[in-house]
Parts: sequence; C-alpha cells; structure tokens
Amino acid sequence: MSDTKLESQPVKASGLAGVVAGKSAIGFIDGQRGILRYRGYDIHDLAEHSTFEETVYLLWNGDLPNRADLADFVTFLASQREVASPILEFIQSAPAEATPMGLLRTAVSALAQYDPDAEDMSLAANKRKAGRLTAQMGTLVAAIERTRSALEPVAPDPALGHAANFLYMLRGERASEAESRALDVALVLHADHGFNASTFSAKVTAATLSDMHSAVTSAVGTLKGPLHGGANQRVKEALEEIGSIDRVEEWVDAKLAAKQRIMGLGHRVYKVEDPRARHLKALAEALAEHGDPALVQISERLVEVVQARKPLNVNVDFWSASLYSYLGLPAALFPMIFALSRISGWTTHIMEQYADNKLIRPRAEYVGPGPRAYVPLADRG
Repeated sequence: MSDTKLESQPVKASGLAGVVAGKSAIGFIDGQRGILRYRGYDIHDLAEHSTFEETVYLLWNGDLPNRADLADFVTFLASQREVASPILEFIQSAPAEATPMGLLRTAVSALAQYDPDAEDMSLAANKRKAGRLTAQMGTLVAAIERTRSALEPVAPDPALGHAANFLYMLRGERASEAESRALDVALVLHADHGFNASTFSAKVTAATLSDMHSAVTSAVGTLKGPLHGGANQRVKEALEEIGSIDRVEEWVDAKLAAKQRIMGLGHRVYKVEDPRARHLKALAEALAEHGDPALVQISERLVEVVQARKPLNVNVDFWSASLYSYLGLPAALFPMIFALSRISGWTTHIMEQYADNKLIRPRAEYVGPGPRAYVPLADRG
C-alpha cells in the first residue's frame, strides 16, 4: 500500500449549490416546507410579536432578552447612531452619478477609521462594533437618500426606536405608528437568511481574521449586485413598467416569450412560498387602505398570471417592493433598506466565524489548456 495519502474526489457544484460550507447555530431554513427560524424561533412568531431590536439581541446572544436587558439594549443601540462628520461630508460631496449602494459601501468602510475598537478582535469589542454598525447603518442610508434629494441630513432621535428613527431621519418628520411598525416587521423578516451571498462573502473575509468593518464592507459590496440586494428594486421597476392591471397579462407573456426572468417570483432555496412573503403582503395591504391600492392590485394580478403559466412562488422581494413604496421609499433606496436590516445577520455570522474559525478556501475545477511547452519569445514569430 502506498504511503501517499490519496486526496478524496472533490465535490463539484456550480455556484456551490447544495454544498454545506459550514456549521451555524444562527438560522434554520427548510426550503421544502417553507420554514425559517432564528435561533430556534419561528419567523412567523417573530414577525407578529417581536421588534427589530429584540431580534438583533436574539441573534447576537442566542436567547430572547428579559425586560431589563431589552431596555438596556435599545438604549445602547440608540446611543450609537451618530456618524463622524467627515463621513457625512464625504456623502454630501460625492459626484451626482455616484450610486447609493456604492456610497454606502465606501461609507461603511470609512466608519472603521473612527471606531475606537476597529482593530480589537475580542468578543466584547466585536459586540460593540456590531452595535455601532447596526445603529449607524440607518444614519448612513438616510443621509445618502437625503443628499440625493438635495436635503441636509437629519440627526438621529434617541427617543425613537430603530425603524421609527430611520423614517424620521429620512423624512425630517415622525412617521405614523403603523408605518414605523410596518418597517420594523420588514427589518425583522430580513435580518438573517443563512449563508446567502452577502453573508457568505462576509464570512470569507472574516475567516482571514480581517476586522469586522472589512467583513461588512465585503457584504455590502456583494449586496450591491442586482441578483441579490437589487431584486426588490427590479420588482418595483417592473410594476411601474406594467402601469395598470389590464396590462399585466400582456407584460408577463412578453417577458416569458423573451425568456426573461420575472423578479420576485421563484427562489434558490424555497420550493414553496417564502414564509416571509405573507407578512410583507399583509403590511402592504394595510398601508394601501390609506392610499392608492393600485400597486397591490397589480401585484396580486401579476402573481396570478405568472402562476397560471409557471410554478413559481412569491419570494421576500416581491411584496417588500410594494410595502416600501407605500412607505414612500424610492426604488433606488430598496437595496440599502436590505442592508439596514441584514447588518444584524452579517455581524452575527462574522462573530460566529471568529469564534470557530477556519480559512475558507474552496477548490476550482480547472477547464483550461493541458500541459504546454514554453516557446522562447524569439521563436514565436
């Protein structure tokens, strides 16, 4: 028997589909049955009863807080919202053609230069950094959008909860309780979703033992892609292109004939309806009662027509587009709203990676030329 240990045959999977790339105690997903849990808690229970702050505490600590712990945590997050003035000045001085997600990516990276714990890799320091990043994300997003609208940034209000404060910084006036709660639930629903593209990129960066700000910057850069964070923006653009309920069938048939993807329908993981979708739909319908119901009506007809032709289920992006529209959020802001929530999941996975770290280094299947003889430059003609 040879003393050379033979390497096992590597698994080949395009896009890592179906590959288990690591262990995690954070989220559980069953795409066949439409189940999503954070730390063992069903997403339906969290959507109905929890808040974003409580959900963040759960993700970071593994258990729900008691009343005193939650009050302290809410106060802590509210106290961390301020962003250094040079970062706000950078946002305001950016060229007009700068993309919102591009600005957010660079601003998140810049936050590290003003964080006293930036290079401290202890758990306590990482929790403080996670708190600042989660709190500051809303300040950055609101400042980017107000700058795009030629308005001055609004300072955060520590008396308001996370979702309500974001809407306040965005609008310059307080939102209604219904609007604040709708956004709060949306943030809960988007907080974590396993090893999705942006979370996995954060893990790859963290696995090199790079700092938390670098890992989150990787995640934001990944989220910037239209196949990830930009999906709900493209749903809104599709609804605007359709324009009226009587054009839905014609629009769908044209898209399918051109073999073009209809965003918001179908999911890489879920083979049934995305469990988050029903809550977003209910929230959109509730807000539509106080405004123009056309967006919900077009959306419902769109699902009906598509499903009559293809077995595609609604995913989280579909109804979030309508909900965010009823909250008065422009489509270009939608991917940043995703970041506003998913920062909680990113930071949780980063800390979990640090706690049991192994460098993430997959192999590639080589498909290039076989062995070739080197020809000296003088002989190449």
